[in-house]
Amino acid sequence: MVKLKRILYKVVVWFLGLSVFSVVFFKFVPVPFTPLMGIRIIENKWDKKPIYFEHDWEPIEKISMNLQKAVIASEDGTFLRHHGFDFSAMQKAFQNNANGKKIKGGSTISQQTAKNVFLWQGRSYFRKALEAYFTVLIELIWGKERIMEVYLNSIEMGDGIYGAHAATRYWYGKDASSLTKMEAAGIAAILPNPRKYKASNSSAFINRRKERIVRVMRHIGKIKY
Repeated sequence: MVKLKRILYKVVVWFLGLSVFSVVFFKFVPVPFTPLMGIRIIENKWDKKPIYFEHDWEPIEKISMNLQKAVIASEDGTFLRHHGFDFSAMQKAFQNNANGKKIKGGSTISQQTAKNVFLWQGRSYFRKALEAYFTVLIELIWGKERIMEVYLNSIEMGDGIYGAHAATRYWYGKDASSLTKMEAAGIAAILPNPRKYKASNSSAFINRRKERIVRVMRHIGKIKY
């Protein structure tokens, strides 16, 4: 029993040390690859589908402010005010899911970033606990601007398309710095399921989402990190 406690203690100490080190490391270094990217490659190989992978890091200064506003409008309206968690959104998501209604989850941009960079996909309580832990770490160590930068460079924005630079090239054939409001809204609109929906030549459903996102963007004002 004593030996088991020592092993568990060492595992916890190593985990805490490595997790803090990795968060500090990625505060300054671009994230080259995420668990989801690897999972998608394995899924495509398993299903004998063509493997398409496009991911290029772009500093936040070169990413259109329109896209930053669009993802806030679409994914996390309180991003600039909360400390990693939007408890009112989480409660609403829980209540609606309990009633059988289909809505998006209550995860913030910070939570999504923590999950994408450090963890795997899933709904277990253990993974959610780790997600909360890493969310606290990146809020404390990275700050909002770095969280947004990593988020916009790591999330899935199409089938095999990751990050703002690759997505803008793929969907619009231009640089991420020159996105219009509607183009940015197009990328934000497909984030719930970027392998199903299209940011350009979109369905009527996505076009309606774009219009709603643009309307919300007008009320965000100037972003100050």
